[in-house]
Amino acid sequence: MKIRFVEPDSRPYKRTILNYFVYNRYIRTPSVGLNTLATIVKEKYPDTYMYSECISTIKMEDVLDADIIFMGFFTYAASRGYELAKYFKENSKATVVLGGLHPSMNYEEATLYCDYVLLGEGDETILPFISAMKNRKKPDFPGVAWREDGKIINTGNPEPPHDIDIIADRNLVHHYQKMAGHMTIWPQVHASRGCPHNCDYCALVRHFGRKVRTRTPQNVVEDIKYSIDFFHKKHFRLLKDLWITDDNFFADREWAKAVLNEIISSGIKYRFNVQTRYEVGFDDEMLELLKSAGFFELDMGIEFIDDESFETYHKKSTVEEIEAAIKNIRKHGLSVRGLFILGSDNQKKGCGKELADFVIRNKIQGTLIQCMYFVPGTPSYENNKERLLHQNWEKYNGNTVHRPKNMSPYELQLEHIDASKRIYSFRRLIKALICEDFVHKGLFLGEFLWHWSIRMDLKKELKNLPR
Repeated sequence: MKIRFVEPDSRPYKRTILNYFVYNRYIRTPSVGLNTLATIVKEKYPDTYMYSECISTIKMEDVLDADIIFMGFFTYAASRGYELAKYFKENSKATVVLGGLHPSMNYEEATLYCDYVLLGEGDETILPFISAMKNRKKPDFPGVAWREDGKIINTGNPEPPHDIDIIADRNLVHHYQKMAGHMTIWPQVHASRGCPHNCDYCALVRHFGRKVRTRTPQNVVEDIKYSIDFFHKKHFRLLKDLWITDDNFFADREWAKAVLNEIISSGIKYRFNVQTRYEVGFDDEMLELLKSAGFFELDMGIEFIDDESFETYHKKSTVEEIEAAIKNIRKHGLSVRGLFILGSDNQKKGCGKELADFVIRNKIQGTLIQCMYFVPGTPSYENNKERLLHQNWEKYNGNTVHRPKNMSPYELQLEHIDASKRIYSFRRLIKALICEDFVHKGLFLGEFLWHWSIRMDLKKELKNLPR
């Protein structure tokens, strides 16, 4: 059988000089999850290949000739995903299958555009699914949804896979090796799945579950070595950084320590960053291990800077604890990147300036800012359906998409623009280029250009937002 995997992007790849400087203009890193599924399938079906619109155009003549086309995507890429799925169904005889976070959590909608939706993570259901298609049978196991005679059939959610010691074969992704020379595309390794917390807006805990599942430390380090080698083969990369993309790497403390010790004993000399909650900032032993292992930055999901918003969205945090944690992390020689949300029910006009002041006061050296986001299947989405402005999914990428309680959508978008402009001002860029170390000089320059690009897009959307 000929099997193709396709990752759509809300901005399909185009060649431009900006791809070397601006992370999400036309280039992102291909999905580790979809690449992992392609790797599983390749072992049994040799004619397997993957395209990602993050880094290349799709060779349509190759995909249209496939027996099965698998596609996976997040909410912001759903519109493009449905467009491609419709095109594949109309122009090929392939069985078109959607999966990933958005189709899996919103399968009622997704089944309108494809033959089947693969629910959940897919590691242990994708091969039985292919076998069923090969034998022209309907799936009779949990993990699949489809429409038949106008009705939705759902075989139920599959059990989450426990053996996740799989190293994704990056060579299966079209042009991945070629594009690895771009500084805006980072090596990534996903070492664990799941998070024990239950924040209302988080789609990942609904998709991966609250039970944390881990790869063996040896397998993680093997993947790290392979990823580093893949990115440096035939390329000179000025910035040598690898992102461990776990949603909550420190949820299993003893396992996290074992991974860090394995990195240290391996002798790998590289820079790493990882996502985290603030609690790790009080764990001096873990912070010392992180520093010894080569970590330079922690990407902290702070989200809000007021305790009322934490309570509203069931996130167990306080501003006082977060600030104390950041101070201690910096004391150990690690920098902090903050991930923030604007537009909670508790925020008012001026929240953009308050966020910028918080970032600058706490010496946070990088930020990702999004207006309140809503993924189908999360409590935040279900509780706010009537306040959403639309379901144009490609706008669900940081833009304002709902009516906040204490300001207009237009005003919230302006707060986002204001926060970005204050944090990434020309004055702060000059200061960073003079005062920061080599790594953070480069990172701040890249972030300065990235946020400039984001602000341009946010400003274009202003005309469409209610005042």
